[in-house]
Amino acid sequence: MSNLVIAGINWGDEGKGRMVDLFTESFDIVVRYQGGGNAGHTVVNEKGKFALHLLPSGILREGVMNILGNGVAVDMENLWIEMEDVRSKGVDISPDNLRISERASLLLPWHRELDGLEEDRLAGKKYGSTRQGIAPFYSDKYQKKTIMAGEFFYPERLASHVKDLVEWKNLILSNVYGSEKVSYEEMMEYFEHYGELLKPYICDTGSLLEKAAKEGKNILFEAQLGALKDIDMGIYPYTTSSNTLAAYAPIGSGVPSMKIDKVLGIVKAYSSCVGEGPFVAEWTDEQGDALREVGFEYGAKTGRSRRVGPIDLVATRYGIRMQGADSVALTKLDTLGYMDKIPVCKSYEIDGKITDDFPFPDALDKAKPVYEYLPGWKCDISSIRSFEDLPEAARNYVEYIEKNIGCPIEYVSVGARREEYIQREI
Repeated sequence: MSNLVIAGINWGDEGKGRMVDLFTESFDIVVRYQGGGNAGHTVVNEKGKFALHLLPSGILREGVMNILGNGVAVDMENLWIEMEDVRSKGVDISPDNLRISERASLLLPWHRELDGLEEDRLAGKKYGSTRQGIAPFYSDKYQKKTIMAGEFFYPERLASHVKDLVEWKNLILSNVYGSEKVSYEEMMEYFEHYGELLKPYICDTGSLLEKAAKEGKNILFEAQLGALKDIDMGIYPYTTSSNTLAAYAPIGSGVPSMKIDKVLGIVKAYSSCVGEGPFVAEWTDEQGDALREVGFEYGAKTGRSRRVGPIDLVATRYGIRMQGADSVALTKLDTLGYMDKIPVCKSYEIDGKITDDFPFPDALDKAKPVYEYLPGWKCDISSIRSFEDLPEAARNYVEYIEKNIGCPIEYVSVGARREEYIQREI
């Protein structure tokens, strides 16, 4: 059997969904193990273009079981909307191919409201939240003030729990933010409506995964965002509120004892980032505008313009170490085909000293990129399926990155569609 984690190496938006969709042909189960609906995985296949936010990317492959693990922030309302949208494009979704952990906590409307209220309060010091309720949700989870999906099967307990939480949450809404209180009756209607829709999908997914492992099933763990957005090891406080690292996959999936056989790290051929925080190699001029347009760098969830720049090898080396990546998939190499010469951020300069090491977050504000330039290839490479058939400059670019990140590049994406990739011998 094989247990594979596909995880982002940088700030997120590296193309994980595209690679998960490709790999699902060889896997029986795909598990989302952390995060929520605050980011998107874009997948293009014969059925169209999909921006998945909560649904695992394996939902687009027939015969694959998809699981939302206990580490996921399950927004029932937006999950159902997403399910209906994907169904409308010809994709079957039922309890036969989607399950939700009974231990997954539920992200509620008040989490989204509080997220927006806090970002407004922070104003110029905001963290760049997508306002999808992620930070308030995880805060509540670690205060033991969330409702788990399994409580739908214990209606008396659920009603009492909701009543207690409404009383507590109203103290915060009214006394801290001066906002309107929520109604217990309205919240119960909310739970009754989405509970009836989603109850058939809720089960003990930990046991399901344990059984699958004993049967020799192949399990793929799909991460959200990237290493630099990890709550512990990322560019704190400009991170997400969950652990985005591969090491968390068994815990967030409900099988803490499960062994991970391989970690495939996803790296974009250039850098991109949604949200606030330090971004050393950022292009803020017309170069950035051009790269953003060619790469269509806009958030799958919010539509916000992504910040862009050359590939940052300092951050990438750090991300590979944090994820424990065994190999790398380099995505969107085709995007760089318009450049005469391609800059690469190989080092940082901090207080006049050159460093190849990714520093403590506070030092990033002083960091300046140190660039090297490689020749561009100035042509379309999307139809190429062999590494040897790539233009020499494109091969040199891949090999230069591989040498400087210290991790083999096993896959090279040359387009958004399933078949538009190259597999290398490593």
